[in-house]
Order: sequence, then C-alpha cells, then structure tokens
Amino acid sequence: MAVKELQRQINPKYKVSGSLAFFLICSIQIGVGVLGFQTSIVERVGNDSWIPVLLAGLMIHFLIWMIYKILKFGNGDLITIHYDVFGRWIGGLFSFVWIIYFWTIGVIVLRTYLQVIQVWMFQEINIIVVTLIFSLLLYYLITGGFRVVVGVCFLGTVIPSYLIFSLFYTMDYTNFKRLLPVWNHSTTDILLATQEMTFSFIGFTVLLMYYPYLKKANKTKLWGHGGNFLTLCLYIIIMVFSLAYYTKGHLLRQKWPTLTMWKSIELPFVERFEYIGISSWALIILPNICLAFWAASRGARQLFRFSQRKALIIMLSLNLLANYLIKTQKEIETINKLLSQFAFYLFLIYIPFLFIFSYLRLGRRKQHD
Repeated sequence: MAVKELQRQINPKYKVSGSLAFFLICSIQIGVGVLGFQTSIVERVGNDSWIPVLLAGLMIHFLIWMIYKILKFGNGDLITIHYDVFGRWIGGLFSFVWIIYFWTIGVIVLRTYLQVIQVWMFQEINIIVVTLIFSLLLYYLITGGFRVVVGVCFLGTVIPSYLIFSLFYTMDYTNFKRLLPVWNHSTTDILLATQEMTFSFIGFTVLLMYYPYLKKANKTKLWGHGGNFLTLCLYIIIMVFSLAYYTKGHLLRQKWPTLTMWKSIELPFVERFEYIGISSWALIILPNICLAFWAASRGARQLFRFSQRKALIIMLSLNLLANYLIKTQKEIETINKLLSQFAFYLFLIYIPFLFIFSYLRLGRRKQHD
C-alpha cells in the first residue's frame, strides 16, 4: 500500500461545517444505552451512581482532547495515521481492529433496539425482516455521502429532544433524598462503575474517521467537547431522576428503567407513552448505526483499496447474519458487556498509546519542519 494510494485530502464540496461536530458527537453517544444504563451502575454504587456518570464524561473530554491532538499531528484519518506511525503491516492490523470495532457498534446497537421492540411492543416481530429493512435504509443513507449522514445526525438529535421533558412528568413520584448521603461507597466500586458507564459513550471515537470531512477541522474542538458535554448532562439528569424515582431494590429489577418510568406518564391523547418513546428512539439510534457503518466502510475503503459501496454491502450482509445468530437477551447482554470492556481498555490504553507514538513520529517532525 503506497502512501499516494491513501486518500488524505477531501474535496471541499464534501465537507461540512465544523459546528456540526457538536451533533456528530452527541448523536452517536445517545443511543440504546439511555434506556437501561442505570441498572449495572446502581448495582455497584447505589445512590452514588451519578458520580461514575460524571467521571466517565470527564474522562471522555480528556480523550477527545487527545484525539484532536493525534489528528493534528497526522494528515488524514485514523487509517492514514496508523500507516504513517506504524507502517504498512502493523498499522494495517491496528486499522483492521478498529474497523471491526466500528462495525460491532452498529450491529449491537441495532440488535439491542430490536430486542426492546420485541419485548415491549411486538413479541412476534421477524428480526430478519426488520434488519433487512434497516439495512436497505442504511445503504441508501450512507451511499448518499457523508453530508447525508450528518443530516441524519442533526435530525436524530433535534427532533426526539422533546423526550427529555417526559422526565418531569415523574416528579410526583420522585424523592430526591434517596441520593443522600453522597459518596458512601468505596473509590474502587466507583471506578468499576465508571468502567460500566463507558459503553454509553463509546461512539465518540468515530471522530477519528470523519475529522477530515470537517471544515477548519482543528478549530472544531469546542463543538466536539460541547457535544460530549450535552451527552454528559443528559445521562446525569436521567440517572438522578432514576435514583429519585426508584428504590434501589426496585431499580435493580428493571432491565430498561427509562422505559418503565415512561409507563407512569398519563396524557389525555395517549395511553401508553412508552410506545411513543420506543418509536421515537428509532430516529435516535439511526445516527448511531449510520456513523458506525460509515466509519467501518470508509476504513475498509482506505485499508483494502476497494469502493466504499462494496465494503458497505459486505458489512450490511454480515450485519444481517449477526442479527440472525444473536437470538436471546442473554447473548445480547454478553456481547454488550464484552464490547464495553474492550472499549474501556481501547480508550484507556490505546488512545494514549497512539497519542504518544503519533507525537514522537509525526508531531516532532512537524515542529522541526
């Protein structure tokens, strides 16, 4: 793979405004995790569960800062940086791992959402048929270009934002004294709970792939951090309301606490508000899946030097197969847990590792130039 064969510069007509980094970051971080992230954290630290959420968000801010530095040192996206820092074979191996990682995010987000639909709305739903419909939609959107994907991210953030106000309908059933006393669990438990929270934030790493598509990309840091800050605020608000709404024992028995809270909402024009919430969530998870498959197919195009369209067809076909093979709730939870653990160590070890090596190999060279 010669350097000249790697696409480093993007035609300006395909680029998007740097301010849209705000929606690109928060749209992929807000997904199916919002529906049930509380249980595993509360199991470890009870009423202190908002603290791991805060720590996880702050950690992601630091990692976003690192990613912007890595991309500034390099010239292009993650694939080109791997090539420049580690060479053809080792860099290609690292890139392949990241491609699989992005693809897995898309698969598990879609499969988890379909499981929610199956449990809460339509028990006899045909997973293969719905996956095929989603795959056709994803193919249409992603082949439309990155600007179309960004449009989906914008709409997927703005349109369903009304759902946050639904939490205030639960105020009559909340007791905020349940959050006291503060920090009555060990530091070790809080750090372990922070690791559990990582899964809800994992999508931000797609920044490593779409960075070259941002106009004046190096000046978009504030927008990127702003997107993560919005996500952090949302997760803290949901966690605080969940702790005030449920007792600890009741919360631990819930697989999707956010959905259960919606059941208490009574409106004159709708009897089951959770149905509206689940239906609206399709627009929220669509940017998750779009960005994940776009990043994976874009990476495959860079690494294996064939068209992104062909790479996307292969990945969507494998997605169909994966959704067919993953059948039970236990299997979904196991894959979610494994992906969360892998992502945590990828963030904690690999991004700092790449930051150091990219500085030594690329950053210092730029300083001398």
